[in-house]
Amino acid sequence: MFPAEHPTLSEPLLIASDIGIKRGERWIIRHVDLTVNRGDLVCVIGANGAGKSTCVKAVLGLIELTEGTVRRAPSLKVGYVPQRLTIGHTLPLTLRRLMTLTDRYAADEVEAALAAVGLEKLDDPPVTTLSGGEFQRLLLARALIHRPDLLVLDEPAQGVDIAGAELLDELVDSIRQDLGCGVLMISHDVKDALAKADNFVVLVPHEHDPGYLAGGSGHGRGAAGVADRPGGNAQAH
Repeated sequence: MFPAEHPTLSEPLLIASDIGIKRGERWIIRHVDLTVNRGDLVCVIGANGAGKSTCVKAVLGLIELTEGTVRRAPSLKVGYVPQRLTIGHTLPLTLRRLMTLTDRYAADEVEAALAAVGLEKLDDPPVTTLSGGEFQRLLLARALIHRPDLLVLDEPAQGVDIAGAELLDELVDSIRQDLGCGVLMISHDVKDALAKADNFVVLVPHEHDPGYLAGGSGHGRGAAGVADRPGGNAQAH
């Protein structure tokens, strides 16, 4: 496993304050507050179309904010694991080739990342022969190879069986302890997210916003609530 490298434990990795994204007359998300510290697991929860991916892209600086502010730690290194990555069966891409597809890494760095997710004993099979769980762990290894400060996971257990999902949870927990990194995870499974997250943000459509139901103004999707552990329930506003 990786040696820990986290000299500034007290500094938050990112702080989002009252952020909102508007497209035309529609608010995709609004009034979102989110903080990720080293070692934290923070979940962004919501149904499909609630703006979870938009929220995460916004806090990473990939989408311009309509309102609010985001402060990120200097020289923040981010590792990203997509929800899915489709690779054609005719593409001759092997496990270790995928690890170095976008950058060059030393062999020992590749092996350390593979060992962190339990894939070091595999030879170098075509990635199309891997199981769903093995492929997700390979994507996790790719995200870990440069030892990120912040690990971003977009529904990592999507399409993975129960045993594979449990193994991913164990790996993520072990990795954030060893690396001292923060984890920002997108999830639609509220029960699962609330059981394992240190903090969480819930995104809900405006039609479920109490202010909206009471006659308040608002367009589109994106009311949000945030709660920190320990503390009970997140509330939409």
